[in-house]
Amino acid sequence: MALLEVNKLEVQFPLGRKTLQAIHGISFALEEGERLGIVGESGAGKSVAAFSILNLLSKPGRISAGEVVFEGQVISEFSRAQMRHIRGNRISMIFQDPMMTLNPVLTIGTQMSECLKTHRNISNSEAREISISKLRDVMIPSPENRMDSYPHELSGGMRQRVVIAIALLSDPSIIIADEPTTALDVTIQAEIMALMLELCKNNNVGLVLITHDLAVVSQVTERIIVMYAGRIVEEGLTHDVITNPKHPYTRGLIKALPQENLPGTRLNQIRGSMPALDAIPAGCSFNPRCDFADGECHKDVPALVGSETHRAACVHIDRIPAFQNAGDAK
Repeated sequence: MALLEVNKLEVQFPLGRKTLQAIHGISFALEEGERLGIVGESGAGKSVAAFSILNLLSKPGRISAGEVVFEGQVISEFSRAQMRHIRGNRISMIFQDPMMTLNPVLTIGTQMSECLKTHRNISNSEAREISISKLRDVMIPSPENRMDSYPHELSGGMRQRVVIAIALLSDPSIIIADEPTTALDVTIQAEIMALMLELCKNNNVGLVLITHDLAVVSQVTERIIVMYAGRIVEEGLTHDVITNPKHPYTRGLIKALPQENLPGTRLNQIRGSMPALDAIPAGCSFNPRCDFADGECHKDVPALVGSETHRAACVHIDRIPAFQNAGDAK
């Protein structure tokens, strides 16, 4: 049995007389110590899927079908009290903006100690010692002094390191990172992702990385899930998906990367935009933006087909030409 299993999960947002479907029966698993990337444009359902794992959906959002199983327990049916033993303890989450995560009126030490004492029966001195150790693990200089700092006194990169340290406080089995480097510049992004990769490897922590950046995913994860309009359209080993994408949407995402364009040429882009939840097309939801779409694509929602290591949801999976990247064209 996998450490984490998401089985046929569906998420709805009832709004007045209508109900919007945000997630359509997605399934995936995470093994102990495995690193999984979930990618897609804004509105694809990545964050909703992540929040569903910890039952952090904002009202009126709810899990309408399916289940989330962690260490053999169906945690999607847990009460709020039961989930307190899971959130921030067995499964930790890192959010996009550290300034929204950290309390601006409490010191770093106070916030870390409170988090520890919520899940463990330990003294203040023990909590402080563990907190300093975790700050040291994330390469924060003079961690003893930083314990007395407020969030606004730290740079963006330092704040994100603190958030990662907090996520590691209770030695979780899984970390869910939702766009953890969005608010940082490119140089700091690389440092933070390298740090997270090292920490997950050293502590055998499973990682679910939510991002729109395929370049980041290709360097950090072992498997990739590509989402579009609340559905999984492609999944597989990271190397297989990046080098040989089967779904037209994944091909478009990769082709849009700057390194996939020849010098002096226009950047590639996927025409159109992600459909609204109340305007998802019939059949394959990507068909209005797809270069390979025909009448067959407007009929039924395609199922994921392929091997255990690489599957895609496209009726033309065997007819689409082999993928060529910029390096092949040179």
